[in-house]
Amino acid sequence: MDQLETLGLTKEQFQNFATLKKFPVKTTLLYEGEIAAKVFFVKKGALRLWNNNDGNDVTVQFFFEDHFVASFESFQNQTPSKFSLECLEDCELFVLERPTLTALFSKDTFLKEQMLTLITQRFTDYIDYFLSRLKNTPEKRYQELKTKRPDILARVPNYYIASYLGITPVSLSRIQKRVGD
Repeated sequence: MDQLETLGLTKEQFQNFATLKKFPVKTTLLYEGEIAAKVFFVKKGALRLWNNNDGNDVTVQFFFEDHFVASFESFQNQTPSKFSLECLEDCELFVLERPTLTALFSKDTFLKEQMLTLITQRFTDYIDYFLSRLKNTPEKRYQELKTKRPDILARVPNYYIASYLGITPVSLSRIQKRVGD
């Protein structure tokens, strides 16, 4: 089930208050340090949320079709984002502006509650990611990714996968050879 269905909306209903826009690959939708004013829903394409850690690119999450994406902390608190958001493929995204979403939430408590459920799931994913980086070897992290999210391996360039796993592209290549990929 996609995230719009979780909210009780069809794509047609969603189009009544969101704007469908096309963005080419490598487009940065939000730069680290900016305040997020938009939420995106992926109709087509792939995106990544990443942080610049003293010049090192650290990918935190990937997003594909039928998912919402934003720097939710920045969006909610109106504080500078700790992340950048970049298109990894040509993307078609529904763009929802903050004032529109705020108005929707004030009118529809079910929608607001369901969006909170989606955001809570995203933070649960962050916790799993964080704990995996602390507890697991790079090879174990790769194996988990291969088992749980083969879509990432199929669509995302290896240097972003290496960044996500917290290793170098060379280390990723060695792991892939060891496990027979």
